[in-house]
Parts: sequence; structure tokens; C-alpha cells
Amino acid sequence: MENNNTSKHHYFYAVGLSYKKADAEIRGKFSLDAAAKTRLLEQAKNEGIESLIVTSTCNRTEIYGYAEHPFQLIKLICENSQGSVEAFQKVGFVYKNQEAISHMFRVGTGLDSQILGDFEIISQIRNSFSQSKSLGLANAFMERLVNAVIQASKKIKTDTEISSGATSVSFAAVRYIINNVQDIGNKNILLFGTGKIGRNTCENLVKHTKNEHITLINRTKEKAEKLAGKLNLIVKDYSELHLELQKADVVVVATGAQNPTIDKAILNLKKPMLILDLSIPKNVHENVEEIDGVTLIHMDYLSQLTDETLENRKKHIPAAEAIIEEIKEEFITWTKGRKFAPTINALKAKLNAIKTSELDFQSRKISNFNEEQAEIISNRIIQKITTHFANHLKDDDTMVDESIEWIEKVFKIGATTR
Repeated sequence: MENNNTSKHHYFYAVGLSYKKADAEIRGKFSLDAAAKTRLLEQAKNEGIESLIVTSTCNRTEIYGYAEHPFQLIKLICENSQGSVEAFQKVGFVYKNQEAISHMFRVGTGLDSQILGDFEIISQIRNSFSQSKSLGLANAFMERLVNAVIQASKKIKTDTEISSGATSVSFAAVRYIINNVQDIGNKNILLFGTGKIGRNTCENLVKHTKNEHITLINRTKEKAEKLAGKLNLIVKDYSELHLELQKADVVVVATGAQNPTIDKAILNLKKPMLILDLSIPKNVHENVEEIDGVTLIHMDYLSQLTDETLENRKKHIPAAEAIIEEIKEEFITWTKGRKFAPTINALKAKLNAIKTSELDFQSRKISNFNEEQAEIISNRIIQKITTHFANHLKDDDTMVDESIEWIEKVFKIGATTR
């Protein structure tokens, strides 16, 4: 699937890294916040890249786009994060053309998620595409591909049970707390960070622990107050974090900070404490484990917890894969048609030019020449000829690039857009 929307020497790539080979620390170094994503996109545009989207979540950092060589995209990630090319070579991946398309489908439909059936990533892909489009970095191929992945995601979610049951990092965190903290209903719980994971964890805490001693802290207090209002919880200022940490028995950290916000120095404890760090990059320094009684659990550990829900979800993988194949095949058919359409149009124009010249010649040569009837017959012949060529190019066994080159050479035509 070479050259769907750009010059003959550009290919569609998916490059990045994920939880599969990169641990939380490495993923943290390659993570891209909102400002870094914007810088990356602007740099890509300045470097002449025509179409590209970038996603960065707690589980993965990935770029999908056109380039002459994948290193152009790897370089963009490394130069806008704290990651290095050497580190990327150890844990990163590069997929090209059909493999890149298949990878995006699996990611966007939750089949490649750390927790099977987690559909959070599809909103990231949708938002990333919108940002790229606003900067003029999303061509027709990319738009069609993203829409196809969104379509597959919706259909899988609707037609299968691959996302059924309560299984997520936030739910796993609450389940871990319930299983490892005695008398949890009477413990002091501090939740630091009220982003998506923080909100989900908070709602699960309220629902499953019946605890009335949950305190929320967020850098932007209004966000914490909005969540607390719904759940009838306590909100404290960010400036009081060090005080609230001393009171807490359980701390859940889910912030978006690029560096640790909690470390050994800020804790002054004389009692046991359980800390769950649900952040990427890590927001709790590992030196807190040097304090007696402190237990630190990271989200990668929680993501490994499986139960009957996950086992049940695995039964629906074949149905989900069948949906992906159906929608992906429609997309591939579209890309093939889009690829050779300019050549077929140019062929039709060439045949029409020959027809016009010949009809003009015959009308001057033959008396009572029925030009109207000849026009009808000629148009039907041209339609049949171009249809034969189009069907040949659509065939799965056809070497499309070579066939297009042959047609253009024989008929002396040039398709300016391909």
C-alpha cells in the first residue's frame, strides 16, 4: 500500500512504544504532554511532513504518518520528549503500510490495550486527528482511516461483549485497596489528581468502599470541587498536600505532572501507608519505599491483575477481529480505488480525445455521417474499456504500481495526483 496520497517515495508508518516492551519508567521518558504534542506537530509541518497524528497515553506514545523513512518520525518523538534514539531502538516498534493500518485498528478498538477492551484510546485518536487537521496535517487518507477505526470501535463495542464488566486500572486500584487494607471504610484516603483516571478511581472508591473520609487535592482546585460536589467529598488546597499526606492511610496519585510530586522528603510518617501511583510518568519517587511501613504500587502492577471479567472478554476477540477485517477491507478497497482513479480518469480523457478527433475526421469524410449515433457508440466502448482496466487494477493479484506505470506509458498519459 505504497503512495496513497503523496510522492512515490513516501510510505505510511506507525512508530512508537507501548507497555508491551517499555516499562512505566521508559514510557514516562517518551510521554508527550499537550505542549510537547503541539511542538511536535509544528516541527513536523516545518520539516515538510504532510500528514501525521500523535497519541500519548499512560500506556503508549505513537505517531501515525507519512514519511520517506521512519527515522523522521522517531526523531520527532525523541526531540520532543526525554527519550533517546538508543532507548527507542530497544523498546520501540515500526510498522509500515498494511501493518501500520492493522496496528491502528487494533489500538483503536481496544485489542492492543493493556486491559483488553479498554476503549479510552479511541477518544485520544479522535482528538489527535482533530488537532492535526486544524494544523493542516491530516490528508484525505488519514481522515478516512481514522473514521474507519472509529467505526470499527463503535461496532465492536455495540456488537460484542469485549468491553463488558468492570475492568480498568482505576477499578483494579480500588480492588487492590479493598483486598489489602483492613477496615477500609474507616481509613483516611487521599486522592491527588482529578483527571480521567483520578475521577474514575474516586467514583469506584465511593461506590465500593462506602468510605466517608476521602479527601481530594488537585492543582486546579475548581476541578476537584466539581468532582467533590457530585460525590459529597472533602477538597483541600494544593498547598495543604504535605499536611494531608501525614493524615492519610491510603494515597492515590493520578496527576499529569512530568516529574515526581511526592517523595521521601515530603513524608513524615509514624504509621503504615499504601500509595498507588496511577500516573505516567511516575509521580511518586521510588525512595518513599525506604520509609518503614510504606508500600508503593504502580499502575503496571495493577494492569496485570486479571479476573473472570478479562477471561470472559477474551472469548469475544474473534468476533472483534472479524469486524476489524470487514471494515479494514472496505478501507483498503477505497485506497486502491483512490490510487488508480487519476490514471483511469486520464485514460478516459485520452480515449475521449481520440474519439473527438476521429468523429471530426469521419464527419468531414463521410456524407450523411450520423455523428450523434457514433457518439453514443463510442462513449459505450470507452466506458467498457476503462471498466476493464479498473477491474484489473482492483484485483487483489494485480501489481498496481507496475500496472499504472504500464497504462500511462502505453497511452502516453500522466496522472498528476495519485
